[in-house]
Amino acid sequence: MKINQPYIASAGIRAEGLVKSYGSVRALDGIDLDVPQGTVLGLLGPNGAGKTTTVRVLTTLLRPDRGHAAVAGVDVVKHPDEVRRRIGLAGQSTAVDQHLTGRENLHMTGRLYRLSVKAAKARACELLERFGLAEAADRTARSYSGGMRRRLDLAAALVVSPPVMFLDEPTAGLDPPNRMMLWDTVRELVSEGTTVLLTTQYLEEADFLADAVCVVDRGRVIARGSPDELKARTGGDRIEAVIHHHTQITAAADILRPLGADLLTCDPHTRKVTVPVTGGARALAETIRRLDAAGIEIDDIALTRPTLDNVFLTLTGHATTTPVEDSGKEGLPTASGSPGPGFRTAQGEAA
Repeated sequence: MKINQPYIASAGIRAEGLVKSYGSVRALDGIDLDVPQGTVLGLLGPNGAGKTTTVRVLTTLLRPDRGHAAVAGVDVVKHPDEVRRRIGLAGQSTAVDQHLTGRENLHMTGRLYRLSVKAAKARACELLERFGLAEAADRTARSYSGGMRRRLDLAAALVVSPPVMFLDEPTAGLDPPNRMMLWDTVRELVSEGTTVLLTTQYLEEADFLADAVCVVDRGRVIARGSPDELKARTGGDRIEAVIHHHTQITAAADILRPLGADLLTCDPHTRKVTVPVTGGARALAETIRRLDAAGIEIDDIALTRPTLDNVFLTLTGHATTTPVEDSGKEGLPTASGSPGPGFRTAQGEAA
């Protein structure tokens, strides 16, 4: 595949060999993407993986050092203005005008998209209602809470219905009800044919929304596939047992290790022993039988499916240590010699 024509016949997003460096730091190291029209691609990775840099290249905010990309059938380097007419973007930082009211922000955005005055006003009212901002519509945005400003920014990205939407960690800072509301909005857009590229650290978000997932680490795509396909690479189901007595953890591990072909992990702080298994419920029953026969008391035991967090740890062997802090601020990363924050659950807790 070589994307060097100004217009590409297929819609969606396509990229080949995207490279972007900041001095000696290579933020993107040959990213390849192919997002069919009307689907959601989840770009999953910790801070510093290259997610935001990828979005900034595809939305024409950064020029790649090498590689080719087309969005909605348009070359991002040769025809950036045309790309901008065909996309919506909600970045990590809100882009609302603090001195305008919520209604004025959305009306202004509609007019910038060349909607008529009547259409811009109607769309602003619709979005204010949808995002739970109707009661605050005529207050200035600087009086909004952080979550309200985030919702206003997302509403502005949806003033028109572009063929391609870029959502860069769109639910960061939102509470669960508003997060679910946004997820429903994304699903509605996709059902109408919109292509969505979603970057996220929220594991449930990628699992819930994405048709396909690309796992990114240090500027490279290290795995791709459906969420279920990637989870299957971690060994399928797993049993997690919380041992009641701390002194019995080693004995429990010795008993359960053969069930997982010696692939077993222990966490002495939580007293949890985890082992990958096949056989589902039968394996769970066998685990309980073995522990009971050995006189090992358990506080909890469960059969679970692997998470996308498990996928990342399995593929990379690490959680968050990265050479670049992919902050997306002015396109400039900051060096990071210490581990950054890990993946987060949809409740905002460290995973």
